[in-house]
Amino acid sequence: MLALSGIGAFSRGAKHRSVQTTQETPMQLRPFLAAVLIASAAFAASAQDLVVYHIDNAEAQAVKGLRNIRNHLDVDPTAKITVVTHANGVDFLMEGAKDPNGGAFSGPVSALAARGVKFEICEITLKNRNLKKEQFIQEAAFTPSGVVRIAKLQVAGSAYIKP
Repeated sequence: MLALSGIGAFSRGAKHRSVQTTQETPMQLRPFLAAVLIASAAFAASAQDLVVYHIDNAEAQAVKGLRNIRNHLDVDPTAKITVVTHANGVDFLMEGAKDPNGGAFSGPVSALAARGVKFEICEITLKNRNLKKEQFIQEAAFTPSGVVRIAKLQVAGSAYIKP
């Protein structure tokens, strides 16, 4: 006899071939089907937008970026957004930073952080610009390298947006 993946068996005879099926096959498939269903449900439950916003020039990108993020969350409140800043992009996260109209950046940043947005500052930038962590608003977190962090977030499935 020649077995085919546990689905059945062919018997080879001189004059005929017959297919023999077994009732074991559906039982053998149940654990596999259960695993597929569980994995599908887990994927559907976690199917959220993962997004990294890259800001390296606060003057040109901060206002637009914060507006984009607010709009993004208004349409998709389940999105998981991380803002990674480096170079001059860190400036809008400094204590007392103001937008071109004189409004404090801390208000919109705080409101977005309350909606789950993470704001990260490159520590290489701090060193290169001789800045201290204490100069930044409390919503800001720090990452060893902004560029490496962006790459790792993309590898992990985040979409990349540079406002």
